[in-house]
Amino acid sequence: MAELNGNPVTLESLQALALTNYGHFTSMRIEDGTVRGLSLHLDRLVRDCRIVFGVELDREQTHGYIRQAVQGVSGVVGLRVTIFDPALDMGRPSDGKDPHVLVNLRPAGAMPPPPLTAKTFTFTRDNAAVKHIGLHPQLRLRRDAQLAGFDDAVFVESDGRISEGGTWNLGFVSQDGTVIWPDAPVLPGTTMLLLQTLDAPKQITAPVRLADVPNMAAAFATNTTVGVRAVSSLDGVQFPQDHPTLTALRDAYTAIPGEQL
Repeated sequence: MAELNGNPVTLESLQALALTNYGHFTSMRIEDGTVRGLSLHLDRLVRDCRIVFGVELDREQTHGYIRQAVQGVSGVVGLRVTIFDPALDMGRPSDGKDPHVLVNLRPAGAMPPPPLTAKTFTFTRDNAAVKHIGLHPQLRLRRDAQLAGFDDAVFVESDGRISEGGTWNLGFVSQDGTVIWPDAPVLPGTTMLLLQTLDAPKQITAPVRLADVPNMAAAFATNTTVGVRAVSSLDGVQFPQDHPTLTALRDAYTAIPGEQL
């Protein structure tokens, strides 16, 4: 199911999205009509619209489109909100001033999914703080990682600092159980932001370099789709899947109440 500004989508209305691929989005997990971090998702859409299009997105109207799309839907589903201008032309992206709201539903998997393995690549996402739809570089590196026998890619800055995963935030656990969020250009993911509000376990943001990885007690991925997902290996460095800090994070995250749509 997909709706554009609350109406059924047409092939013509999606042409700019398919051929020009300029815009931004957020994805959320709906559980019985509630979303953890709904306000953060809406904040992101408004903030990114200012950056990508230079205009103010109508927050309440966008919220209304989301509510309309999930009417009559029960259980757990995934929902993506994409902001783009159907009239945008590749030759004149500066003319894109009328962003529309595309809402589509999709199945949601079990949370958390099995642990993943990752391979590092030197790479910095363009405009890392924005969840934009230009995903080719990340997907290319994800493909390269999978062809090399891993599940996904992890990005490393040119100065050696680890930043984030292909489409997820990355966290580590030190030997004393402290959660370490890498200090590097990353997308401020809603799941990461929610976890950072917790009183326990202890959390810090600090540079993490490749040389630090073997000294870590555990590693994990976070996003709306997976919640808190164990990383079982990074470049062949093995991590436990059931570290107590990961269990504590996962339990605390699932206990965060969702916001009613």
